[in-house]
Amino acid sequence: MIKIPVYQPSLSGNEKKYVEDCLTSTWISSKGKYISSFEESFARYTGVKYATTVSNGTVALHLALIALGIGPGDEVIVPTLTYIASVNAIAYTGATPVFVDSCEDSWQIDPNDVKNKINGRTKAIMAVHLYGHPCDMDSLTSIAKTHNIFLIEDCAEAFGTLYKGKHVGGFGDISTYSFFGNKTITTGEGGMVVTNDETLYDRSVHYKGQGLAKHRQYWHDVIGYNYRMTNICAAIGLAQLERADSLIEKKIQIAEWYKKQLTKAPVVFHPAIGDVRHSYWMCSILVNDPAQRDMLRDALLEEGIETRPLFYPAHTMPMYSSKYQKHPVAESLGWRGINLPSWPELKEDQIDFICGKIKTLLSVVK
Repeated sequence: MIKIPVYQPSLSGNEKKYVEDCLTSTWISSKGKYISSFEESFARYTGVKYATTVSNGTVALHLALIALGIGPGDEVIVPTLTYIASVNAIAYTGATPVFVDSCEDSWQIDPNDVKNKINGRTKAIMAVHLYGHPCDMDSLTSIAKTHNIFLIEDCAEAFGTLYKGKHVGGFGDISTYSFFGNKTITTGEGGMVVTNDETLYDRSVHYKGQGLAKHRQYWHDVIGYNYRMTNICAAIGLAQLERADSLIEKKIQIAEWYKKQLTKAPVVFHPAIGDVRHSYWMCSILVNDPAQRDMLRDALLEEGIETRPLFYPAHTMPMYSSKYQKHPVAESLGWRGINLPSWPELKEDQIDFICGKIKTLLSVVK
């Protein structure tokens, strides 16, 4: 039986009150006051000009790519060490994902490898802020500008993450967030597309609402999508956003507890590199030997402690492995990494228990 799950949402604010207001008002679908309130509040909080809600984080990525006009014949550079949605969204458009390796210290997309993969078909770089740590946005924005290509930020795992004092999501041409149940703020299912470009915002809104023309009722002038968020989900999101600062502070506190307890353990804790705020969507460790990873996870599960493996590199997945590739850093991270329980209500004594088990189990197999 799982005693300590890897994640569970914190719903102790106005979530129930706002949802009940939706039910009372009967505005439960994709119209209602909470949609615009959540969008406007989210844009203010993250420091961008425009934000539009969508039904989940994967469609947010697809919508961003569609808004940029990316399609067949185009290439989009993406880290191989990412959740598969980042890559699948590129494939949905008919474009080709081009995989690059990760930086060994931060685990983020390697700008030097990005430079090596740019050619005449490259239309965009997708910077995925993995596990709450930001990418090297100075390098990536410079590369995108030099080569006149788009920069997309996948912030699904990085709400509250700062790069040199600025929220991620405001560096690229267009950026996306996920609000799945295990994210730092959640709407159950949901996402957001954000940008500082009014045209990209208008295109995103247009495409997400079935391509409905602005000034002619029930007239559709592009092939659009039903990617809208419900008012109920937005109500939950607004309540979560009201507690954002405390949720992020608690996540960082949990990371500090882990770091303190694991200082002398034979593991590497995912560090914060540079002038950043790592928001620690997940607290993650690397074991020294890939053979230890599944053994440790199985043993922790026997103690009621749920964990997850780091993402398997996408270039090793069957649908993306037709051409042999080597991305040694991403592969090493992917085979050795474990996500530990990281939800906001975790207590310090629970962290002590988890870390004690890790140290004991790894001391046996040294």
